Amino acid sequence: MAQNIIKAKTRPATRRQGAAAKATPPAPRRSPSRGGAPLGVRVPVAKPLAPQAPTPAAAPAVRLVPIDEGSAGQRLDNFLLRELKGVPKTHVYRIIRAGEVRVNKGRAAADTRLELGDVVRVPPVRVAAPATEEALAQVPPREFPVLFEDEHVLVIAKPAGVAVHGGSGVSFGVIEQLRRARPQAKFLELVHRLDKETSGLLMLAKKRSALTALQDQFRQRETGKTYAALVTGTWPVAKKVVDVALHKYLTPEGERRVRAVANDDDDGRRSISLVRVLQTFPGFSLLDVTIKTGRTHQIRVHLASEGHPIVGDEKYGDFDLNKALASGRHAAGVKFDRMFLHARRLAFDHPASGERIELASPLPPECETLLAHLNAQLT
Repeated sequence: MAQNIIKAKTRPATRRQGAAAKATPPAPRRSPSRGGAPLGVRVPVAKPLAPQAPTPAAAPAVRLVPIDEGSAGQRLDNFLLRELKGVPKTHVYRIIRAGEVRVNKGRAAADTRLELGDVVRVPPVRVAAPATEEALAQVPPREFPVLFEDEHVLVIAKPAGVAVHGGSGVSFGVIEQLRRARPQAKFLELVHRLDKETSGLLMLAKKRSALTALQDQFRQRETGKTYAALVTGTWPVAKKVVDVALHKYLTPEGERRVRAVANDDDDGRRSISLVRVLQTFPGFSLLDVTIKTGRTHQIRVHLASEGHPIVGDEKYGDFDLNKALASGRHAAGVKFDRMFLHARRLAFDHPASGERIELASPLPPECETLLAHLNAQLT
């Protein structure tokens, strides 16, 4: 039978059979694996959809920003630092020098004063993502002791251990907490800064015009800022001026540090502190320090460079002594675990009236307690 089948398959078809075959082609067999599609017929198989990449954020574009009353009178560099929050200050100055920033279509210097109606060309710069509403909601509102306040200026007593603003691993500071506590405030900005470890007088502006005027006073050294500092050792009474250049740098861990350098050092910035001895104790001196320049960590580095670091200074101080004071081993019954630097006096001309205002902040209780203990040793 196998031979008959082979012969039947190879026998040539008759003319009639050929015509019939053309008229009625055999029904194609179905393929169960393709859902009943005819064998030999290609059926497109739907491919799984590839995950679509998220649409990239729009690239930053050039902005033309008109100057309104709130920005009139401000320096160009300060205006850009506000407009480009999150951009490093060095980069802001770089784009000014490169001519990428224009005022009324012309190049401008960093100290150019902006006028009402000017148009500033702000080049495309990637800035840090703004804080989300959820993140802002995590900032606890807080008011601080007020030493002076009117519609232009606010001066508070900042406690030690509180940063003035968020950043560098700090989620929030004084300015963020005050804004949360005063949601009705249309404008609130820091006029100057204090180190996180420093307590005392801190000034904020409640109007753009006040901020500009007060920062000009600080820049031109027309303000008076005096600090109380307790240092180790006996400060020489005759040493009344520290005129030593300072150089700011980053450690390998990325922490900001400052060191004293020669006055002719290319990396140094001239820095001047005036020192007056208020009282001496066994192993310590209480000083009044008035700064004529406002460099980062100026008082701390100046005093340490003279061999008399500030008590409790974790960056430039006597670390063994700091530990002994914090544990209560050095002063029996007294634990002192902060830096003894307090902004006790601030003098300035009122930005609206021109009246000279001088404010004072008493030493915090923990500082007074330590001094009382040292005083007791004198008797």
